[in-house]
Amino acid sequence: MMKYWLHLYMHDYFIKNNMHETAASLRQEAGVPNNSVQIDHPQGILKEWWSTCSGIILKEFSEAETSAQMSKQMMQTEEHQNTDDMLQQQQFFSPLKTDLLNQMSNHMMQSEEHQNADDMLQQQQVICDQSLGFFTKDSKFHVSGKCHTDLHHKSFFFGEGSCLNCSTEEVLCCDFSSDGKLLAIAGREAKVVMFWNIEDHNKFVTDESHSLPISDVRFKPNSTIVATSSYDKTVQIWDSAEAGKSPLKLQGHGDFVLSLDFHPRRTNLLCSSDRNNEIRFWDINQGSWTHIFKGATKQVRFEPRNGKLLATSSGNVVKVFDVQTYKLYAIFKGHDKEVQSICWDPDGTRFMSISEDSARLWSVSEQKSLHELSSTGNNFQCCTFHPWNWKIWIIGGYRSFEVWNPYERNKTLTIDAQTIDAHKELVSSLATSIDPEMVASTSYDKTVKLWASP
Repeated sequence: MMKYWLHLYMHDYFIKNNMHETAASLRQEAGVPNNSVQIDHPQGILKEWWSTCSGIILKEFSEAETSAQMSKQMMQTEEHQNTDDMLQQQQFFSPLKTDLLNQMSNHMMQSEEHQNADDMLQQQQVICDQSLGFFTKDSKFHVSGKCHTDLHHKSFFFGEGSCLNCSTEEVLCCDFSSDGKLLAIAGREAKVVMFWNIEDHNKFVTDESHSLPISDVRFKPNSTIVATSSYDKTVQIWDSAEAGKSPLKLQGHGDFVLSLDFHPRRTNLLCSSDRNNEIRFWDINQGSWTHIFKGATKQVRFEPRNGKLLATSSGNVVKVFDVQTYKLYAIFKGHDKEVQSICWDPDGTRFMSISEDSARLWSVSEQKSLHELSSTGNNFQCCTFHPWNWKIWIIGGYRSFEVWNPYERNKTLTIDAQTIDAHKELVSSLATSIDPEMVASTSYDKTVKLWASP
């Protein structure tokens, strides 16, 4: 009889939260009548369910040790042990019931801690999907074509912070300063660099110097200095602290300069690449190039920890070079279309490469692809790592992002214009600030957006 009431509570909760497909599955599985009684409680359905049916949970787990452990984890707010492994060992509950029990228990622990069931239900109302289980009600994002995910789970996602309509033409690139206080932005308009102060949201621009659009912008580590590459075949060095000062021009490339990057340790060392597959190393203190070799067109990125390796893209291939010897270290093949973007994880052990049709995560030491994600028509363009969970990657596509955890059953979250106010055109670039924790995105829709912890 108590189990029957538990099923009624669950069914009533699903109906009230417009989860009719899940309710229908429960009716079929547990024999709950379609016209079952509605249940109301002044402190909410979760409080009612917990106070009435907690005994059912202990009864279903026959071993006393398991019951004691579960009761302790549910009822003591000072313990934060994850009950997932324990619940998965039990064969009595179906996967749907297991996820339900786990998440409802966690939310009841938070209810006891805050002593306010109404606030809890407002902030953390639980919804369920047959594929992945529980997520917050106010997320309502499309996940892998099937279900929803949790916006408030700090290990996974973030929310929009600010939007800057900074241009009358496409914005192509951006980069954070090391302290996260400035965001450098550039693109087709006026051939200048715009700086956005993240703290007070003021913005200022450099004088016009490039004669054609800027293709890439990168901050020198722990500095106010930025470098820009351009279709005018030059690299220019700017100081954001003296935005009105004329930049240092580095000339020598014979074609469009499409990408550049500063070395993380030898900060006078700058690398650039052009459409002719030429890579140049520059000494910005001397204002001249130091070495030229072939190997990159679209993008160049130094390994971020010690800069011993340089990842480059040309066509549908990623190459990694030894920075000291300039020799080829490894070749990474697998993309069918041109690689648009490369991003290392902060540990420098893996990197992500993006082509229009797929994203690939590579192990440098093993020299192989670890995981692959199909764009399914989303036209992938750029990527960056998640600011507080480096196992998660953010991929920019047409009017949307994919938030991808390749280590958790390839779980993905799609953020598009139908779910929140994302971008209205192709996402052209992404940049991550670790402190403060945020992500910046630029788009052909002429805007720049900041995304941070909600």
